[in-house]
Amino acid sequence: MIPSNLRYHQEHEWVRAEGQQATVGISHFAQDALGDIVFIDLPKVGAKVTAGQQIGEVESTKTTSTIYTPVSGTIAKINTELKDHPEAVNADPYGKGWMAVIDLTTPGEVDKLMTAAQYEEFLSKQKH
Repeated sequence: MIPSNLRYHQEHEWVRAEGQQATVGISHFAQDALGDIVFIDLPKVGAKVTAGQQIGEVESTKTTSTIYTPVSGTIAKINTELKDHPEAVNADPYGKGWMAVIDLTTPGEVDKLMTAAQYEEFLSKQKH
């Protein structure tokens, strides 16, 4: 359920680092807690972002939640498919539900994020 090839942020975003770029999305836990996602507001391509900064919002039938970037850099690409198909985040949060690709300014930030095992432990403590 928690892909081992990704890194995780305490706000439930995931990061897939590939060279000098990182793809960002929200975890299965986050999408499950949100319920049916109906709208996603994503950052503009070219925006400079800093780790921990708000980069968008996810609206569901239950609530609105903030999306944070776990890494610093420049937004290189956003998943424009989510505008018409926000439910892709519910159906495939680690695949078709990705949100943004960031050109990393500090690649070492990725190593400071939680591994899958650490994130699993983090989740187990949150449920109690």
